[in-house]
Amino acid sequence: MEDVDVVVVGAGTGMFAALAAADRGMSVLVVEKSAHVGGSTSLSGGGFWIPGNSILRDNGQRDDPERIRTYLRAATRGEVEDERWQTHIDVGPAAVDLLRRATPLKFQFMKEYADYFPELPGGSATGRACEPRPFDAKVLGEDRALLRRPTLTAPFPMPITGRGYKWLNLVARTPKGVVTGARLMGLGVGGMALGREYLAGGQALGAGLLAGLRAAGVAVWTNTPLTDLVIEDGRVAGVVVRRNGENVAVGARRGVILSTGGFDRNAQMRGKYQSPSVDGSWSFGAESNTGDVVGIAESHGADLAFMDAAWWFPAVPVPGPQPGALLAERSLPGQIIVNGHGRRFMNEAVNYMTAGQIITGRHSAEDPHIPAWMIFDQRYRNRYLFGAGLFPRQPLPKAWYDAGIAKQEPTLEKLASSLGMAELPATVKRFNLLANSGRDDDFGRGDSAYDRYYGDPTITPNPCLGPIDSGPFYAVQVVPGDLGTCGGIRADANARALRADGSVIPGLYAIGNAAGNAFGRVYPGPGATIGQGLTFGYAAARDLAGQPG
Repeated sequence: MEDVDVVVVGAGTGMFAALAAADRGMSVLVVEKSAHVGGSTSLSGGGFWIPGNSILRDNGQRDDPERIRTYLRAATRGEVEDERWQTHIDVGPAAVDLLRRATPLKFQFMKEYADYFPELPGGSATGRACEPRPFDAKVLGEDRALLRRPTLTAPFPMPITGRGYKWLNLVARTPKGVVTGARLMGLGVGGMALGREYLAGGQALGAGLLAGLRAAGVAVWTNTPLTDLVIEDGRVAGVVVRRNGENVAVGARRGVILSTGGFDRNAQMRGKYQSPSVDGSWSFGAESNTGDVVGIAESHGADLAFMDAAWWFPAVPVPGPQPGALLAERSLPGQIIVNGHGRRFMNEAVNYMTAGQIITGRHSAEDPHIPAWMIFDQRYRNRYLFGAGLFPRQPLPKAWYDAGIAKQEPTLEKLASSLGMAELPATVKRFNLLANSGRDDDFGRGDSAYDRYYGDPTITPNPCLGPIDSGPFYAVQVVPGDLGTCGGIRADANARALRADGSVIPGLYAIGNAAGNAFGRVYPGPGATIGQGLTFGYAAARDLAGQPG
């Protein structure tokens, strides 16, 4: 049996856990179920919410650990032990320092991308999130083919960062949107002319982590799923994996870190733990996230936590391999989201996890609103990007109408009749009254700094509100998509897997979406999912090495 100090199962943020272990002098092997590295991380926006880190300080952002504690205590509402999220505060800055030192990536502050609950005590309207700058994937050489590619791409080579997306969405509204679009296209097309391939977001992060692993000499085995854990004298001492058609045992002298994502694509588990009405095809997570490793850990005594939870993200269930994301679209003027009766039921601009919880009925005692419908007019369609990469004025695809997920009518009354929503005209009349007043008395849209981040700055006094009165009128289905499930193996402050009685399973660690969310059922800020994957990967490596700090 081949032996190493640490085996990391899963090559998303698990790649960083491997880097952290190697940095502490341990030998490491990464095993990945699929043919590609990057996992859901490489399909994401790539930002990370890690308060108090050196990137923030370099950009003049000073934070107080007590304010961060106050915020997380208020946001998590006691659903997780303080010690769990305290690790994120204590260890996060050191994890970011290693990320900067051990990879070729450069990073930037996502200025003004507010915490998701900025009005809570300790919340920040300025924001605490960072993201990679565009990264040249050509430095990977032949390893470029190992990186998981996104299902959907821009029609032009454009490395779109989170900050770039905010302004690109306003390309038809502001000079800054035009300048941003031109700059990103120039970087993409110009880079190609120079023999470079600039990636942004999760693609950049995944590429940088892979480059770091290669520089550190860490081996990565792809197409190598975990089939079991090796148990010796009551501790996890290795793994059994399927490699080249054979079962192979690999010893782990220090321990095993599970970082395999959630059970996004496992319909049986989603039906058991969440709801039969939630469709795994609505997930933005990697197709290899089927939760099998969670089941393996449970069979060896691991307890599970927050299995009913996901990083919900409202989406359009478009035909194809991936749904259409609804992010800025929900904050912009000239649209509302209604239930099957044609009534509004939420602040459309609320953060995506809370929005998904409301749509699924998990935020209150309300019934699920699946599907909900976004209602907007031609003015809205002329002004903003939409869903699966549609530019302003671009017609909704015929396939959407054929699939019954979109409708268009010349008048609001005909749209209401087509949808069977008798209350829709009155709902829109009420909303238009509020929009013209600049104040959403019903749901407070635009009150939060988070709401306003993706609003239209040319609209005053409320960048999130505008009437729906310029035909034709449209309706598009909205379903509770997700960035991945966030329930899994219960873990402690050092990422050690726990049994139901709270005792530690020696040698076994769980991070990322393979573990129960360190923030319970809450998404505290942009990039909190990647942020905790990085932080707890670092914490696990530190614990495995038996080294403080």
